[in-house]
Amino acid sequence: MRYTALARAMAMTGTLVCGAVWVDAAQAVEGLWTPPQLPELASQLKQAGLRATPKQLGQWADPKGDPLGAVVPLGGCTASFVSSKGLLLTNQHCALGAINLNSTPQRNLLRDGFKTGTNNEEVSAGPNARIYVLDSVQDVTAKVQSALTAAGDPLARIEALDALEKQLVADCEKTPGYGCRLYSYSGGNSYQLQRSIEIRDLRLVYAPPDSIGNFGGDNDNWLWPRHSGDFAFYRAYVGKDGKPAAYAIDNVPYQPKRWLKIADKPLGAGDFVMLAGFPALTNRYAMADDFQANADWTYPTVAAHYRKLAALIETESRKNPEIASKYAGTLRGWQGAAKSYEGQVDSFRRANTAQIKRDEETALLEWLSKKGAAGSAAVSAHARLVELGQQARAQRDRDLVIGQLYATGSLATAMQLYRSAIERAKPDSLRENGYRQRDQAAFENQLRQMDRRSDPRMDRQLQNYWLREYIKLPKEHRVEALDRWLEGDDDKSIKRALDRIAKSRLNNPDQRTNWLRADRLTFEQGKDGAKDGAIGFAVAVMPTVLQMEQEIRSRAGETLAVRPVYLKALADYRKSVGQVAYPDANGSLRVGYGTVTPYTKDNGARQLPFTRVEEIVARNSGAAPFNAPPALLNAVSAKRFGNALADKRLESVPVNFLSDLDISGGNSGSPVLDAQGKLVGLVFDSNWESVSASWLFDPALTRTISVDQRYMRWILQEVFPAPRLLAEMGVPASGK
Repeated sequence: MRYTALARAMAMTGTLVCGAVWVDAAQAVEGLWTPPQLPELASQLKQAGLRATPKQLGQWADPKGDPLGAVVPLGGCTASFVSSKGLLLTNQHCALGAINLNSTPQRNLLRDGFKTGTNNEEVSAGPNARIYVLDSVQDVTAKVQSALTAAGDPLARIEALDALEKQLVADCEKTPGYGCRLYSYSGGNSYQLQRSIEIRDLRLVYAPPDSIGNFGGDNDNWLWPRHSGDFAFYRAYVGKDGKPAAYAIDNVPYQPKRWLKIADKPLGAGDFVMLAGFPALTNRYAMADDFQANADWTYPTVAAHYRKLAALIETESRKNPEIASKYAGTLRGWQGAAKSYEGQVDSFRRANTAQIKRDEETALLEWLSKKGAAGSAAVSAHARLVELGQQARAQRDRDLVIGQLYATGSLATAMQLYRSAIERAKPDSLRENGYRQRDQAAFENQLRQMDRRSDPRMDRQLQNYWLREYIKLPKEHRVEALDRWLEGDDDKSIKRALDRIAKSRLNNPDQRTNWLRADRLTFEQGKDGAKDGAIGFAVAVMPTVLQMEQEIRSRAGETLAVRPVYLKALADYRKSVGQVAYPDANGSLRVGYGTVTPYTKDNGARQLPFTRVEEIVARNSGAAPFNAPPALLNAVSAKRFGNALADKRLESVPVNFLSDLDISGGNSGSPVLDAQGKLVGLVFDSNWESVSASWLFDPALTRTISVDQRYMRWILQEVFPAPRLLAEMGVPASGK
C-alpha cells in the first residue's frame, strides 16, 4: 500500500511518463475507466451488450458496491472474494510467493500442488502478504494544488507534496487496521485519498500443480492458443473481534460485504464481458521522445540482461531443486518481462508506433499554436517535459547497473539496513516511506524470510554478473567510492569482492537481525560494519544513490508544475473533436468492457475464441512444460465433463478464452464478469500482438487471455479435487 513520493517522482520524470488517454466513443473496448465514469458510458455499454438499469449501473459505478467491492489488490496482482467466508480467487502465478514460502525440497508445492480439506490446513502466505478492501474515497485535489502553489523551487515543490502526502496518510491511518494511499490522476490534475481495510493474515488454500497452472510454461507466454489453469485460492483472516490482525492460529475468516457469484449461464463468442482490477501503469500518451527511448534502448537492453540472468538460474535449478523452488517466481518474472519487451520492440516496428506517436504530438502542438496565450503556455510545458526526459536518460547505463546490483541478495539487505539507520536519525514524520516506524514490522519479517527466497550461492552469480557489467561502464559513468570498494576492475578484483560479500554477517539469519537497531556510525565506522563485504558496499554506494534520488526529485518538482498544464491542453484538444477521456493506469481500481471475440494473426491465421480440454491431451508430451497430469488425461479420455461444465457448442469443457478487454500489468487475477456481473473467468495473460498495449491500443489485434470458470470448476471437481471450495462458492460438483 506504500507508494513513496520518490516512486511517484520516478514514474513522473523517467522514461515512462504517464498522463491521460483519449479515444473515440465508438472504440468501446479501449479504456481503463475509473468506476465513477461508467454512467457516462451508459450508451456504449448498452451497445456492447450490458443489460443493466440505470440503478444497477450506479451500483457498478460504486467501487465499494456490488460487484466491484469484491475486487482487491494483491501484491502487484488482483484478487476477488468469491464467498462470504473470505475466500479469494487469483492467478496461480500471483500466489507463487506463498507457494514457494511453504515449499521444501521434500514437499514442492509448485510441482505437486496444494489443497486443503479444512481451514486448519490452510497455511500462511507470509507476514508481509496483504490485501486492501476499499473503505472510503476523498477528493483532495484542492489541498494538494494549494500546497504545490505555495512552494518555491522544484525541490520545495516535491517536498511539499511529500510532506502533505505523509500528513494525509498519517491522519487517515490513525484508526488501526487501515491503509491509505494518495493517487494522482491525469498528470496531477486531480488527487484522491483512498482508505482501505488492511488485512494482514492471508492463507494459501489451494493451488493446482504447475503442470496445470502453468501448462505450456514460458513457451506459451503471450501466445494463443493457450491451455493454462492459472488460478489459486487464498483466504483472508482477521482477529476474533473482526478487526485486521497479524497471523494467529485463532484468527477467524474475514466476512466481506461483497463477493462474486459464479456465472450460471454459459459464456459464448460475442458475449459481453467486463473486468475490474488494479493495472499498474500505462503510457498511452507518453511524450514521443520518451517512447522512442524505451523502444530503442530500455526494452532491448533490459530484455537482454533478463535473458542472461534467467539462464544462470535455469542452469543452477537443474542441479539444485532447492534453488529451482526459491527462484521460481524470479525466473518466471524475468522470462515474462524479457519476452514482453522483445515483443513490444517488434510490435513497435511492425505498427510504426514511433511515427504514430510523433504525428499525434505534432497535431496537438499545431492546434495549440492557434490558441493564443493558453496555447503558448502548453507549448512551453511540452518543451520543458522533453528537456526533463532528456535529463532523466543522461546516466541511464549507470542507473540501470547500480540499481540492479544493489537489489541483489545480501547487497540489497545491506542497503535497506543502512538506509534504515540513516532514516532513523530523522523525526519519524520526515522519514522516507518504507522506513518509518510503522514499516519496521514488515521489514523485520522480510529479513527473517530472506533464506526462504534466496540462496547465497545463486546470489553470488547474479552479483558477479552485475559487477562485470559495472566495470564495462565508461570511466565518466563510474562511481569513485564504488571503485575504491571494488579495489580494481579485473577478474581478481571481482572475485575478492564476491568473497568479501560471501563472508558477510548478513548471510547469517541470527546476525542479520542484529543490524536492525544499529545506528549510522556503527555501519560506517564500527569494526563489524566497515570490514563487512555487503555493508561496506552499502556505505560506498549510498551517497550516489541518494544523489540519484535528489536528481529525480528535482525533475519531479519541475514536472509537477508543467505536466498538468500540458495534459489539460491535451484534454481540451481531444474534447474539441468529440472524444472520451480516461486517465492512464496508476495502480487504482479500473474497469474495462468488451466482448468474447476471435482475431486474425499477422500471418492471416484466424484464431478461435475458446480452447478445449482435448487440445491439452494433444499437446501433452510427458515432459515439462507440456506434462499434463494423469488425472487430467484420464478425465478427458473418459469424457467426465459434468452437465454444467461442458459447452454444447464446443462439445467439451472450455479451457481459456479471448476477449477484447483492455488490461495492463497488475490486471493478473482480475475477474472477468458477464452482463449480470457474475464471474465467467480470470485474466492471466494477453496475446503476442498486444504486448505493446501499454503504449498504444489496437482494437483489431489486442486480446486478453482468461481462464474459463468452467475449466477451474472442472479441475476442482475431476482433476485436483476440492469439493469443499465448490460448495463454498455455491457450485457443488455437477453430475457426471
